[in-house]
Amino acid sequence: MENQALTIVEGLLFIVGDEGLTLTQCAAVLDVSESEAQLILEDLQRLYADDQRGIEVVDYGGVFKFVSKAAIHPYAQKLFANAKNTALSQSALETLAIIAYKQPITRVEIEEIRGVGCDMMLRKLQARGLIKEAGRSEAPGRPILFEVTEEFMDSFKLVSLNELPELPDYTESESEDLFE
Repeated sequence: MENQALTIVEGLLFIVGDEGLTLTQCAAVLDVSESEAQLILEDLQRLYADDQRGIEVVDYGGVFKFVSKAAIHPYAQKLFANAKNTALSQSALETLAIIAYKQPITRVEIEEIRGVGCDMMLRKLQARGLIKEAGRSEAPGRPILFEVTEEFMDSFKLVSLNELPELPDYTESESEDLFE
């Protein structure tokens, strides 16, 4: 079961992506105790610690996930720098618009507006130089705040954010009418 369990957890970590996999989830899916799940995850971490691999398994506060190793980061920056001339995806444009209108804003606030996770999108936009970290929020956990960069302003030919179109003013009564 151990090799099969490693294979299963490896596949699950790939599927869940940035969301990660908790120890409790891993134990429940494999139908093992949390201590057994912990041993399986530690074995997988050791397997991916090998210098021959470009990714590793990390434990961020009890959430296990795949991340690229630090040695890969300069190459990823080159890849995304070369991609600057390519068009932005719809999700990238949505994320950028939210940041531009609401900055400074946290990842969680962006995800609440979009309704989907945006961790990878934020990394891509940072690598392209369109957004940057703007300090930390005073909220619990002190999450990172994001704002647009001068590169964003240049790319969209804006002198100031005041040039962005006005957002429509939605009132509660209008949204209530939709469901009556």
